This record gives sequence, C-alpha cells and structure tokens, in this order.
Amino acid sequence: MILVNALLLGVETSPWMRSEYGAVLHAADTAVLWVFVVELGLRMFAHRRDFFRDPWSWFDMAVVGIALLPATGPFAVLRILRVLRVLRLLSVIPSLRHVVTGLFRALPGMASISFLVALLLYVAAVMSTNLFRETSPQNFGDLFTSLFTLFQIMTGDSWGEIARGVMHEQPLAWIFFVMFILASTFIALNLFIAVAVQALEHEGDERRAAGGEVDTLVLTEVRALRAEIAELRAEVGRPTVKDSS
Repeated sequence: MILVNALLLGVETSPWMRSEYGAVLHAADTAVLWVFVVELGLRMFAHRRDFFRDPWSWFDMAVVGIALLPATGPFAVLRILRVLRVLRLLSVIPSLRHVVTGLFRALPGMASISFLVALLLYVAAVMSTNLFRETSPQNFGDLFTSLFTLFQIMTGDSWGEIARGVMHEQPLAWIFFVMFILASTFIALNLFIAVAVQALEHEGDERRAAGGEVDTLVLTEVRALRAEIAELRAEVGRPTVKDSS
C-alpha cells in the first residue's frame, strides 16, 4: 500500500492525469490514507502501551497525521507533505530501519565534523575576501558572498570556472583553490563517510551480537527440555515396587 501511495502521488504531479482522472486519483489517495489510519488503530489496539514506546510508531503517527490535515485554507501548503507517507517504508523494512538507526547514531560525530567544516569555510572565506575582492567582486565581494562561493566550490559545482576567472588576474590564486579543495572535499567530506560507515558497522555488530544471544538462549532452553524429557522417560521406564515383586 505504501508503494501504491507513492505511485499515486507521482501520477498526481501530471496536469493531464489530474484533469482526466482527478476524481479517481483523489478517491484512491483517500482510500490508501484511511487504510493507513485503520492500520495504526489496529496496531494501537494490539500493542496497547507498547505502541507508544516505539519511536517508529510515533514516526508513523506523525506522517499519517500530517496527511490528515485539511488541504484547504491556511493548511493548503501542507498538502505537498503527503509525499512523506512514502517514508513509512523506513519503518516497515527492517534493513532500512537499521540503516536509519545507524545514521542517527553517527549524528554526534557528524556534528563535530560539521563544526570543523564550518570553521574551515569561515577561515577560507575571510582569506578569499581579502585576496580576491578586487579581482572577482561577484564571487568574493563580501564575507557572505565568499561563503556561498566556497560552499559551491566545495560541492564541485563549476569551481574550475571560478578559479580560472581569478587566476586570469592573479596567477598564483591556484594555490588557494587547490588547498581549499583538498582540505574541504578530499578530507572533511570523506570524514562524514567514515563516521557513517563506522556507525553502520557498529549497528551491524550489535545486531549480530543480539542474534547470537537469542541463539544461545534458544539452545539453553532446548537442552533443558531434552534433560526433562530424558528424566520423564527414565521415570516411565523405571519399574515400581509392586511390579518388581
């Protein structure tokens, strides 16, 4: 149903489909939404208080609740948030849940790296503003313009054109741009990937450890049951005093 909902939301972006089958699409979209509502109600009834202890249950409630808001008046802009219902795939597919959990665990490390990148951008923006203000005022005319330009360079978007425009007047400007690219793109951004991968590996290790504990408990229970069965068989097969006489 989540995939059907995603397909309907994509089809509704076509003006022709809305004009030809608008009523049908709206009815189907409403039906899917109420299926989600009924499903949440059944889960609340089945799990009782445990339903509200699961963060993913709150996530599902928020996504479906946004879709239930009226699409007219001041809430009309919230209609586009219906597409968030597609994100419910994150809560129903276990592998996606583990990936998202791992990324959330990586947030503290990513926050430190983000501060490092922000510090690097600020220092580079001050330097580039003082160095290239006269040469390229459209890119380095003031601090905020320099920050945006350096962020664009960090993403690799047309940084060669910006650098060559400055190098036309200042040939040694390549030193600054090469050093900034190395520090921001090849070092800082790769640190984000390293932290995310480490968090995902840690999440996978915990999953395997939890699975191992479950297997150990199951084996312990099976051995205990076998011992009890063996004792019962021994009791049944043991002759009584009357029989022996």
